[in-house]
Amino acid sequence: MKTTDISCLCGSVKVQLRGEPITQFYCHCDDCQATSGGAYIGVAVYPTNAVKVMQGELITWTLKSLPRQRCANCGTHVMAEVPGLDQCGIKANLLPKGDFKPDFHLHCRYAVLPVNDDLPHFDDLPASFGGSDETINW
Repeated sequence: MKTTDISCLCGSVKVQLRGEPITQFYCHCDDCQATSGGAYIGVAVYPTNAVKVMQGELITWTLKSLPRQRCANCGTHVMAEVPGLDQCGIKANLLPKGDFKPDFHLHCRYAVLPVNDDLPHFDDLPASFGGSDETINW
């Protein structure tokens, strides 16, 4: 089984990911925008039992709705455990180069600017995440 090791930017937190992600996407929600300081973030979703903190301390905090975990030393956003879904969203910028292969964009109603690519752009959430499956055409 594939294992991927990631760490925060200062190296204090080390996390091991087992297997392949369930899905990968770009999130444009206003919560992710506010916490990241960017227009959107990349996320790789793994089953919670496939994510193991090997070293370091994570601090959990919530801005609006999603509890996120950051390195206690440098503040790097590492992951977020999705409440009620037994899934963990890993911040894609921590993955090895070439490992992030997004399937779609979600929460595009909050998008700062259109992103023109060949991926589906969901207004809110895809049906597989309990959403309407409505897309935005940019």
